[in-house]
Amino acid sequence: MGKTIVVTGGAGFIGSNFVYYMLNKYPDYRIVCLDCLTYAGNIHTLNKAKENPNFRFAKINICDKEAVRKLFEEEKPDIVVNFAAESHVDRSITGPEIFIKTNVEGTQTLMEVCRELNIPRYHQVSTDEVYGDLPLDRPDLFFTEKTPLHASSPYSASKAGADMLVMAYHRTFNFPATISRCSNNYGPYHFPEKLIPLTIINALNDKPLPVYGDGKNVRDWLYVEDHCRAIDLIIHNGKIGEIYNVGGHNEMANIDIVKLICKELGKPESLIEFVEDRKGHDRRYAIDPTFIHDELGWLPETKFADGIKKTIQWYVENKDWWQDILDGTYREEN
Repeated sequence: MGKTIVVTGGAGFIGSNFVYYMLNKYPDYRIVCLDCLTYAGNIHTLNKAKENPNFRFAKINICDKEAVRKLFEEEKPDIVVNFAAESHVDRSITGPEIFIKTNVEGTQTLMEVCRELNIPRYHQVSTDEVYGDLPLDRPDLFFTEKTPLHASSPYSASKAGADMLVMAYHRTFNFPATISRCSNNYGPYHFPEKLIPLTIINALNDKPLPVYGDGKNVRDWLYVEDHCRAIDLIIHNGKIGEIYNVGGHNEMANIDIVKLICKELGKPESLIEFVEDRKGHDRRYAIDPTFIHDELGWLPETKFADGIKKTIQWYVENKDWWQDILDGTYREEN
């Protein structure tokens, strides 16, 4: 008999990709998506999943302890994977409060219910942003699982706080948790406010392509399906109490990504528009994935040159999905 897995935040970008990955790979598993459908959640993203009899969607906020407990009592999950989070750095600068509530208090609520009901396994999906940043002139430096936490924004601080809480629960209560910290993801269903989808959509519409500062900020890009494979390995074979860094070894400067998208779509670079830099903007992220490779055999399979082409093609072919977001109609059905 297959496992039951609760996926929180499953109507968002990475969570929805994980839902589809798991439904496809494990046809005997029951996948339960819990999402409160904030602006970044889109119920239409899960339309195909809802056709699968092994899938269930529940509109619940992870901070609502009674609703979470009721769902967990009904479903008796074997594993809880927590993707649910406020995740946009810019929004955390203008309104930090909801980030603390969702990312820290919500995580604590989930863990408390898991403890009360003796859920066998909990996985926290985190971010490399908890480590702060690396200097551009030191390409030899990478984030490892031992790198001290040094968050730069209210968003990354809230994720670091959640991580520390998870590890504290593991040590104090022997709570059966693991954590993964990933680099920047890209791929299908990525919300249009983020760099890659925003650039693709604006380029398709011949609109300006905004680039922060000098555009030389570097990110380590990971195709979302590679990330899903890593989490799959961790929840099935990872060691309780461990942290796993998941990186793509695909470092790219923001300006180079924007220029690459212009080239792929046949659009002029004159659309690029440099804008005032983000407050506290981290310069470089880069993950060393040696530990997860040595322990679980994971390596990214998708080269950036291939992944970005697949991503661009997806946005070209799925205009209805992102157009509903741009004009706001998706919120009416959320």
